[in-house]
Amino acid sequence: MAQLIIVGRDGAEKQVEGKVGWSVMENIREAGFDELLALCGGCCSCATCHVHVDEEWLGALKPMDADEDDLLDSSSHRRANSRLSCQIEYGPELDGLRVEIAPED
Repeated sequence: MAQLIIVGRDGAEKQVEGKVGWSVMENIREAGFDELLALCGGCCSCATCHVHVDEEWLGALKPMDADEDDLLDSSSHRRANSRLSCQIEYGPELDGLRVEIAPED
């Protein structure tokens, strides 16, 4: 069973069974992290599902497209390891993925 590790804004870490085929955003919301607003519902039209991905996992993710890159530019909390969780499809190859919910802008 593929595991996803989520760190909330308060630093609390929760390990959950990731649902394959769901986005990381959907998995985070399903795990009860209501602080991840995801206002656009995963349409890549806002940055309210911004996460910081553990750097060891960045190479395992598909590269971000220009839309995601532009939206992340609107965040004052952007880092080199920033991604929109709606744009990361969760699968068994991401077993152990650890993400931290970025501070709210």
